[in-house]
Amino acid sequence: MISPMSSPRNGPMSGTARRGLRVVLAAVLLCVLATGCGEADAFAAESTMARIKQRGVLTVGTKFDQPMFGYKDPASGRITGFDAEIARLLAKDLTGSERNIRFVETVSRERENFITQGVVDLVIATYSITPARAELVSFTDPYYYAGQDLLVRMGDSTINQVTDLGGKTVCTAKGSTSVDRLREQVPTAKLEIVDAYSICIPALISGRVDALSTDDTILLGLLAQHPDTLRLVRKPFGREPYGMGVRKQDTAFRDYLNGLICRWLRDGQWDRGFMATIGVHGNTAGPSRPANC
Repeated sequence: MISPMSSPRNGPMSGTARRGLRVVLAAVLLCVLATGCGEADAFAAESTMARIKQRGVLTVGTKFDQPMFGYKDPASGRITGFDAEIARLLAKDLTGSERNIRFVETVSRERENFITQGVVDLVIATYSITPARAELVSFTDPYYYAGQDLLVRMGDSTINQVTDLGGKTVCTAKGSTSVDRLREQVPTAKLEIVDAYSICIPALISGRVDALSTDDTILLGLLAQHPDTLRLVRKPFGREPYGMGVRKQDTAFRDYLNGLICRWLRDGQWDRGFMATIGVHGNTAGPSRPANC
């Protein structure tokens, strides 16, 4: 019988050879324990993750007009913001590189359609989790919390909280939860409902509408573009949990994404993404940071 520490031709192994064999065996053991060494066997063959990995590109629906979350730079064409950073982390995990990603502009009213029709693999677009939407798509656990607030003109001292909107004209986006909350809390407000929040800005500056209302994080991004003209009221009147939206019943993909959210919260990647985008303007994670894990 040949000793495990000897060679059939050359006799006993040297100390260097034995150490080398131990390294190889340890690597093999780690690979087995990691289930498949991270290659083809890591995901079930018919899973969304396996299809994305094989394709080599992740397709993500996001906003193109919301600074700090999803914004297309007119000069470079690059999509920036917190949602974009989260999407790039996902692309890196699935394809090996954050560059293997294709962003598709997805306005609020089209998010469910883009998911159910397979236009995108998932939507990461300041997507508030609601029971009505959960009837059509599946959501991950929250990866961010926002609060609804108001953006008004700098010189307007008549609006300092949501109850001041009675009889005022308020601009907000079609298909957003902001519409329902405004109707519930200020039924006498006149709503101007548009396709994108960017449409509200010139209307607000010109005085055609009195306020813009949506999630505070979206408003902060818009405020950063007009700091001398507009004012954030800073009296949030609702809490919005943001989730990633995937096809209904795709529980494997949803569970995989939930695992990633927990990992990013633990290893600091969530915080780095926040500080590189929303935190640039002095905002702190505070109550925005989930405590799911």
